[in-house]
Amino acid sequence: QVQLKESGGGFVQAGGSLGLSCAFSGRTTNAIGWFRQAPGKEREFVATINRSGGTTHYADSVKGRFTISRDNTKVYLQMDDLKPEDTAVYYCAATDYTLSEYSRAYDYWGQGTQVTVSS
Repeated sequence: QVQLKESGGGFVQAGGSLGLSCAFSGRTTNAIGWFRQAPGKEREFVATINRSGGTTHYADSVKGRFTISRDNTKVYLQMDDLKPEDTAVYYCAATDYTLSEYSRAYDYWGQGTQVTVSS
């Protein structure tokens, strides 16, 4: 089993920055990713990082603005130049597969943390 818990969400104005953390425990998995879900929309991929932290992959919508990183106990998502369309509940998730953009590839999920960006 893998346990995941997000923290760091909040309220920020457009153009601002926010950092999210995902504390993970349990057995080792191949990759951990961040997804988000806005009201009335499907859950969408944001970024993912492999076990060593040496390989990352981003959604086009956040490339150049968001940075994913990790250490031995947490995965981080630094979000800069935030836009109102970044408003969503952000989830971290773990997978035994290679880096994937597909939520169905991830077996373990956190509870989510709300990020709200005002215009």
